Amino acid sequence: MFRGIHSATLDAKGRMALPARNREAVHLASAGKVVVTIDMRESCLLLYPLPEWEVVQRKLEALSNINPQARLLQRLLIGHATDLELDSAGRLLLPAMLRDYAELNKKLVLVGQGNKVEIWSETHWQEGMNSWLREGAEVMGATGDDFSGLSV
Repeated sequence: MFRGIHSATLDAKGRMALPARNREAVHLASAGKVVVTIDMRESCLLLYPLPEWEVVQRKLEALSNINPQARLLQRLLIGHATDLELDSAGRLLLPAMLRDYAELNKKLVLVGQGNKVEIWSETHWQEGMNSWLREGAEVMGATGDDFSGLSV
């Protein structure tokens, strides 16, 4: 559903306009209704069309909350999950708490990840890219057997 990298901007009120291609996919999948939550491993946000998020949330809720790692996942991902709806101009008003978590400023990078979109500050994205490219060749060489059936 979502792929590619797009630039976006955050206005002074905290609104982000989705690129037309993403906007169309969100309208088709969920009539403009999305859920945005934090990514626990990175300083970015995760945007899911509502039906996609409901699948994720059911899986999270099925985990035993006695397990500390499962409880942490539930607390952070479900706890930060915020229901949003595209306005008539195709914008989302990102809550201040989520913007602060991801340190979002005016320039954003949206990264399609299949069933979701990652929302990054341009600064964090560039820092991540530099790091991932430096480490990538080494990591892929060490774990290449895990991808033996993959051809790109």
